[in-house]
Amino acid sequence: MIKHIFSDMDGTLLNSTGRISSVNIKRINDSQIPFTLVSARAPMEMTEVIDKLHLNSPQIAFNGGLIFKKNKDDLEILADDPLDIGIVKKIINYITINFKDISCSCYDSNNWYSEKIDDGTRYETLLTGQIPKIVNYANLFTEGINIYKIMLIDFGKLKLKTLEQKLNSLNLNVSIKQTGLNYLEITNVKAKKSRGIKYIQDLENISKDEMAAFGDGHNDLPMFASVGTPIVMENALDEIKAYGKFITQTNDENGVAFGIEKYLEVN
Repeated sequence: MIKHIFSDMDGTLLNSTGRISSVNIKRINDSQIPFTLVSARAPMEMTEVIDKLHLNSPQIAFNGGLIFKKNKDDLEILADDPLDIGIVKKIINYITINFKDISCSCYDSNNWYSEKIDDGTRYETLLTGQIPKIVNYANLFTEGINIYKIMLIDFGKLKLKTLEQKLNSLNLNVSIKQTGLNYLEITNVKAKKSRGIKYIQDLENISKDEMAAFGDGHNDLPMFASVGTPIVMENALDEIKAYGKFITQTNDENGVAFGIEKYLEVN
């Protein structure tokens, strides 16, 4: 019997326009199974879905870099692993000098920061409804804030691949993941979706076989390995589908709702 469901957001729970369907909302709520979002997104980009699903359990942001609960008036941080600020400075400086055309922005627990509005930030705004705070990075990083994610957006796939290789060659001991065709995201090396799942598993004292997860991307593979019932979206790459116990419908066909009803034996 499944006692907890975990789900990626973009490409999985959300459709191609970045929205959750009424069908998914109803099926999740009707299942009455505790449900956790496990996302590369920041908490503020998860709030709308948390509210629509009436979630009061721990949620997982920044690919596991931040575990939190959304209370009525604030964000309760349960566990976190921010990036080392020295490494943040080094990465952003490297990108600014060598990859000027790539959109580069970053997040603390409550804010999205960028030095400019560009095609990447406009694209992210369309998906999430958020608008970045325009700052000077040199000034921002002297304020003692915690940065959880650097987000790089580019619409030329080869350029992102090249950048990923270059960053890996710097041996900075960070996690660098391509989370979509146009996204490269950098988090603490400890930030893995499996870490967040283990936190909740221990909290609720449930077994691997009592957990299920939905996902579509490479950053979901640690999550799939952590649960007994990994369910992959039809819109995922074939190499990702190989890790699923089941393949459900696409994110534009309410694949999470379909998977809960068909594969998790929820009436």
